[in-house]
Amino acid sequence: MKKDIEIPKSEHVYLAAIQEWNDDFQENNWYVYLINGNNQPLEMVIAVSRAYGTIDGEQRKTGTFRHAFTEVKPNEAIKIELLDKQILILNNEFKVTYFLNDKMHEKNFVFKTNSINEKAQSDLPVIDKRGVLLK
Repeated sequence: MKKDIEIPKSEHVYLAAIQEWNDDFQENNWYVYLINGNNQPLEMVIAVSRAYGTIDGEQRKTGTFRHAFTEVKPNEAIKIELLDKQILILNNEFKVTYFLNDKMHEKNFVFKTNSINEKAQSDLPVIDKRGVLLK
């Protein structure tokens, strides 16, 4: 039965950590965006995130967060969540599931420990911003 289930390869869907000003905290913070580089919308998008790793020799992990979006329009980006400075030293994992052309797609993204930083930024596809990109 498993051999009959086909999950197509996810293409032109990216995650990016973008540093932006946060009025509430009065400082720059990192936000994770989902970028749709397809010419069709992503529908029924679910993003599940968590952070895990080792701090001072002790295993740590955060709670699991779930985000749902009805649609991410073609060639657009949507803000998923704020990353607290304290979890940037952990692996930040995002599992993204969505429908494209009536087929379910799934893709896992992991921002490795300390990979989100100003030196790691590059120009991002689709949106006119700089950030840390995962393909």
